[in-house]
Amino acid sequence: MRILIVAATAPEIAPLLEHRRPDVVTLITGVGMVATAARSSRALAVSSYDLALNLGVCGSFDPALAPGTVVHVTSDRLAELGAEDDDRFLTVHDLQLLGENEFPFEDGELVNRAWPEHPIIRALPAVSGISVNTAHGNAASIARVVELFRPQVESMEGAAFMYACLIHQVPFAQIRAVSNFVEKRNRAAWKMAEAIQRLNEAALQIVAGP
Repeated sequence: MRILIVAATAPEIAPLLEHRRPDVVTLITGVGMVATAARSSRALAVSSYDLALNLGVCGSFDPALAPGTVVHVTSDRLAELGAEDDDRFLTVHDLQLLGENEFPFEDGELVNRAWPEHPIIRALPAVSGISVNTAHGNAASIARVVELFRPQVESMEGAAFMYACLIHQVPFAQIRAVSNFVEKRNRAAWKMAEAIQRLNEAALQIVAGP
């Protein structure tokens, strides 16, 4: 099986990089949706893969998903794509610039309908996410996005990766570890090292095969 590993930064998958295999290709895209979409799409266009994995950390809106939890993001949303109408936010679908079910969207979301048949992936909590250019750290903006979309986690790259995989029709999974709760910015409460360790433990088991 030929696998493409996509990560925004090398430190997020540093333990995995120590166990390089010829059938596993690693792509470090850089931070953010633009870099992830462009570089993931190019990689999927020039080579064939049996599976693409997006590995990274995320913030959690869900009290049940504590820092250190590894999750499988099965639906994601471009949470900032739209327009402000005074104190309201209108999505790109509200604006009728894009149909809610216009490929690759389903009800305004990017959805992974064909999960990889791997016991580790299947055992992870399946969660909904949002992808943002600006990570939330303000109580009022957090309340707004939770009311609008009811996300469980957020990242800065996930939806872009999923968009590229859906366009290229490549089996994929977005696997993330929670590094912090989404709240007023509080680096002291983050558990980045623990999140990266657990993310890579899961990733190594996935790459090793069923």
